[in-house]
Amino acid sequence: MSELPAELLDILVCPVCHGPLAWDYESSELICVSVNCSLAYPVRQGIPVLLVDEARKAK
Repeated sequence: MSELPAELLDILVCPVCHGPLAWDYESSELICVSVNCSLAYPVRQGIPVLLVDEARKAK
């Protein structure tokens, strides 16, 4: 899958801690870069799924 547009990444935040999200190329996920959170959110068919129930703890 291709990268998400930079404009979208600029406005998306983690729904738990409101920290910034970064695109993970290998897993096609958005990763919260906050040290205390580090949740990974799936991106399905180019649409970020920012639901806490869908998130997993990033490595």
